[in-house]
Amino acid sequence: MKTTLLVAAWNELDGMKAVMPLIKRDWVDQILVVDGQSTDGTADWARRQGYDVIVQRKPGGLRYGYYDALPHIKGDVVITFSPDGNSLADKIPALVEKMKEGYDMVIVSRYLEGAKSEDDDLVTAFGNWLFTKTVNVLHGGHYTDSMVIFRAFKKQIIFDLDLDKEESYAIPEKLFRCKLSWEPLLSVRAAKRGLRVGEIPGDEPPRIGGERKLKVLKWGAAFYFQFLYEVFFWK
Repeated sequence: MKTTLLVAAWNELDGMKAVMPLIKRDWVDQILVVDGQSTDGTADWARRQGYDVIVQRKPGGLRYGYYDALPHIKGDVVITFSPDGNSLADKIPALVEKMKEGYDMVIVSRYLEGAKSEDDDLVTAFGNWLFTKTVNVLHGGHYTDSMVIFRAFKKQIIFDLDLDKEESYAIPEKLFRCKLSWEPLLSVRAAKRGLRVGEIPGDEPPRIGGERKLKVLKWGAAFYFQFLYEVFFWK
């Protein structure tokens, strides 16, 4: 099993400098940085450290960075990782080991077995609870955290679950005028397909530098619509 650590960065120079030195390069087979057209030197810094860097061609959302990175991913398993301080680097080996047990996806849950998010406020904490509860009730999931970026999954399920197809996102994005990433939809469709999903606990520290990119109300409404839409329109 070969593993690619996919580091998603957009103006995260301070976080990259603090977090990336904590990652031992022999933990995974490939470290690939996908940069969302940063203007603070993130991509140049990553190249100087010897990382492979892909700059996404179409601005406006993390999903487009994922699309551009797909042809360059060498691993059978992908770990999506945020270098802004929210993802704990020392959880990477545990993710890899858990995937070796035969899981299709393993999530680093912020709400499992005493783990906590220091980046949550009252609104985002309630939203994460509501979204996860909804995914479990509507789609048969058993998640404690359905939304988080920090997770490992088999590369093949990106295609099996149609995550690479624009039509999977078109209606909620048109209605709510925003661009969605694929983590919540991945959680929904993995549950609907009955894939083997596991979780390990992991805290979410506060972000380091940069600007928080979460558009709480707009994205929240779009994701919730997507959860309801999936009940009827994806088999």
